[in-house]
Amino acid sequence: MNSLMRAVNFFFLKVILISIIIGICSAYALKAQQFSFHGSRTKGAVNFTLIRNLIIIPLYINNKGPYNFILDTGVGPLVITDTTIVKDLNLKDLRPIKITGLGKGIEIDAFLSNELSAKVGKASIDYIPTAILKTDILGLSNFMGIRIYGLLGYYFFNSFTVEINYSSKRVIFSLPGTKKKIKGDIVPLQIINNKPYINVELDTKELGIINAKVVVDNGASHAISLETLNEKPFPVPANSIPANLGIGLSGPISGNVGRVPKIRIGNFVLKDVISSYPIYDDVAAKTFILNRNGNLGADILSRFNVTFDYANEIMYLKQNQSFKRPFEHDMSGIEVYVEEDPNKRYFISRIEPNSPAQLAGIHEGDEIISINFSSAKTLNLNDITKTLRSGDGRGIFLSINRNGELLIKLIKLKKRI
Repeated sequence: MNSLMRAVNFFFLKVILISIIIGICSAYALKAQQFSFHGSRTKGAVNFTLIRNLIIIPLYINNKGPYNFILDTGVGPLVITDTTIVKDLNLKDLRPIKITGLGKGIEIDAFLSNELSAKVGKASIDYIPTAILKTDILGLSNFMGIRIYGLLGYYFFNSFTVEINYSSKRVIFSLPGTKKKIKGDIVPLQIINNKPYINVELDTKELGIINAKVVVDNGASHAISLETLNEKPFPVPANSIPANLGIGLSGPISGNVGRVPKIRIGNFVLKDVISSYPIYDDVAAKTFILNRNGNLGADILSRFNVTFDYANEIMYLKQNQSFKRPFEHDMSGIEVYVEEDPNKRYFISRIEPNSPAQLAGIHEGDEIISINFSSAKTLNLNDITKTLRSGDGRGIFLSINRNGELLIKLIKLKKRI
């Protein structure tokens, strides 16, 4: 699987992979401790970087680092995806395993460890259950544009009351029971298989009002993915477009992108929400997901300042300045990934059929040199994503390198959904 393919939305591969890893690591959790502070400290905080709605924090492992990790409510064990970390940490006594069962003849080599310590800010944990992938099949660094080493989830969130302040880009965490007034509306949580679930109300055109159970996954960059309804594929709305939603162990995951007119979360109502509808056989039928309808992602969560209280099974939501930001899908038909060799370079990984990019003569594999005559070297992925969603009918000048030839293309953005 090359970087062109891996750099697409990694969420669906994560869903399939982590479902297996959770089961394998369950035996290792017996030695697990929680994150804690030394001395009388009860509270800590770290700043984070936000890229494509995902939270990147500095993590120290075995007193080395910091390493960039995605803080992700959608994973259980610590997951190390960048294989270079094994050499950096001089890890030994790793238990090799092969993850199988998805796709045709596909096996993933990985290692398990329960001997690692991890540190976030002033909080640390010993013996954290860890899965280490032998090959970086998630391609997080290509997807995010900076070096990413893995995912940190349940063992951090289960140790503290965790406030994610998307406004200030800061994670504040305190020991359960610490006296603190938490701002926001209360939304009940259920913790199932180390993941938080909530109930939301979907107001759809074709099906009317649906009460849906969704996993709260701030490690998914989308708004919402609707996968199943009554143990069957979730019906795709009439007004939708085909889309490649990510990569699974056996290849690309196809589906559709549409909109949900209204989603109610507690007392909050979000309107005209972009929604993904993966093909059932590509995702839901291949995982161990039962009695859930989908996945609530960071394009919704980032519109709030969110506090997770796993101990009391509560989530607090307080809307921030992004709450009324319109939900927009890409208007160009371009998907972008990053390579660093050693300079940061942006390439086009995929072109949507009949999209503005295809009509403008953009090809897969083209390197982006500039956008609207601003050098790509001065831009990050957030800048590029924002530009490619910046307005129906807007013209975007793209300078590209195609096999050594410099071309300038004009793309006229189109709101396709």
